[in-house]
Amino acid sequence: MMLGNLTGLHLLIILGIVILLFGATKLPALAKGLGQSINIFKKEMSDDEKKAQAGDTTVQNTAVPNTTVPTAPAEPAAGPVLNPGPSAQPNTDSRR
Repeated sequence: MMLGNLTGLHLLIILGIVILLFGATKLPALAKGLGQSINIFKKEMSDDEKKAQAGDTTVQNTAVPNTTVPTAPAEPAAGPVLNPGPSAQPNTDSRR
């Protein structure tokens, strides 16, 4: 990956460009918004994991084994369904 070749000088140049683009006054708000987004993402991921774990235990507790014996169908399956051609519709337009 190319990110391994970044040195301290490269990172300072990138930081300078970011400051020039966004301005020093907007950077704290940008960092705060990014931090909040990361926290929300982590919270949602942990909630999903908890729901998945809770869902797995309820499925295991309510599972009923299938005791029916499958039987062969009484009639063989029908042949392939063919698409009929277009049908002619009567012209009921009364504007003529």
